[in-house]
Amino acid sequence: MIRHAPILPLLIPFAAALLQMACQRLAVQRWIGTVACAVLLLTSAWLALLADDGELRVYALGDWPAPFGIVLVVDRLAAAMTLLVAILGFASLLHASAGFDERGRNFHALFQLQLFGLTGAFLTGDLFNLFVFFEVMLLASYTLLAHGGGVSRTRAGISYVVLNLIGSALFLIALGLLYGTLGTLNLADVAQRLAQPGYDPALARLALALLITVFALKAGLLPLSFWLPPTYTAAGVPVAALFTIMTKVGIVAILRLQTTVLAPSLASLLDGWLTTLALATIAVATLGALAASRLRTLTAWLVLLSAGTLLLTPAQASTRVDAAALYYLVHSSLAGAALFLIAGEVASRRGPAGDRFTAGPLWSGNWLKLGFLVAAMTSVGLPPFSGFVAKLMLLDSLRSVDGGALIWTVVLVSGLLVMLALARGGCTLVWRQQAIAGEQPAPATAWQRSAATLAVVAAGPLLAGLAQPLSGWAMRTATQLHAPEAYVAGVLGGQPARQTDKGSR
Repeated sequence: MIRHAPILPLLIPFAAALLQMACQRLAVQRWIGTVACAVLLLTSAWLALLADDGELRVYALGDWPAPFGIVLVVDRLAAAMTLLVAILGFASLLHASAGFDERGRNFHALFQLQLFGLTGAFLTGDLFNLFVFFEVMLLASYTLLAHGGGVSRTRAGISYVVLNLIGSALFLIALGLLYGTLGTLNLADVAQRLAQPGYDPALARLALALLITVFALKAGLLPLSFWLPPTYTAAGVPVAALFTIMTKVGIVAILRLQTTVLAPSLASLLDGWLTTLALATIAVATLGALAASRLRTLTAWLVLLSAGTLLLTPAQASTRVDAAALYYLVHSSLAGAALFLIAGEVASRRGPAGDRFTAGPLWSGNWLKLGFLVAAMTSVGLPPFSGFVAKLMLLDSLRSVDGGALIWTVVLVSGLLVMLALARGGCTLVWRQQAIAGEQPAPATAWQRSAATLAVVAAGPLLAGLAQPLSGWAMRTATQLHAPEAYVAGVLGGQPARQTDKGSR
């Protein structure tokens, strides 16, 4: 059973999607989806426990060895990201099952395909199959974004689709250049081939630069990020909560490419520009958060801000920096999802005012107000929640890098301004209330929505309480990530480097 563990996170959502397409009864689709997400969560947790022993688990589909066949590779990073997908997927599906899934057809099957694409993108050890999983993930996200209809979702969906189609075209061009230059797309084999003479370095650098551009588009790096806030604002609440992990796919892909491929042979490819653009992304996202007129828009800008913060780290090529970034990645994904779910609950209670930062009718829900306070303090980085621990770890690790003083200044000023934006918006939502004649009380919140929201909000205090073991996990993960020779040997099984002449292709 352990031998086949790496493929289980793919089989579970894919099988669930097939069953849901075969049965169109919504109640049955909900049951299948809930069971599948619960099993995926348990399986991912088991896989993460297995991966923490430090052993690299390689699964060759059809028993075709790398680099000739498709391989799934499970290390600590892949297992942890799969677990994070499962957690967000379960919470988002639980929230959607309270009625959001009724607004369109095939929501549940598409949701499972989205999970399939996300888990595959984190587990694959092959760049072409990364493209395949990217496309599955994006095709599902196109329809999930439009679920429920509306002009704003249609408009956001068009720009989202167009930009990602351009990204997909660039991805294919990059893969073609890389295969034409090196004769392989297996990540470990690419790293091995770059360490050998006999290839065109200019073409290899161009191909890898295009790949990083595509991953930066997925992550939301400036100037490729203006699609993200309107898209995440327009998406339905449970869809937006799941989308918080999508930017992390591009970030993890850059991190994986940097540590496995670039660091040994082309370490200078990220120098001088990635950190600069990441700081610019933080600055623009901060201004966007200050200008936001509703809680969901502010949260979307915070997702972009977290992406900019994480993209400060790949160019540093440091185990300590990457360890802090991994803790921050988990925190920011859950914090963003929590604010999206809270925004949906607030909007459902304030009637026409929704989650806009304007005076609205009286609304009750002390648990929701407390949840907003916890989620806001977590997002902005105030103690004793996980945001404080994450920023402290990240800033401490970046203290001695080139440009460390500028990074500290931008991150700290950004945190202060975001705190002001959340405080201003929270005061408006919670305190600026007025009784309206003939006002009907808000309908009771379904238990699924309340449970999902509270569970994700509770992640902030929980991550802070588990900061010591989680920071230890992050350091072990980063250490494994910065051992590319072990990754290459584990995937290729000690195979010698192949010749690069055209006859071997």
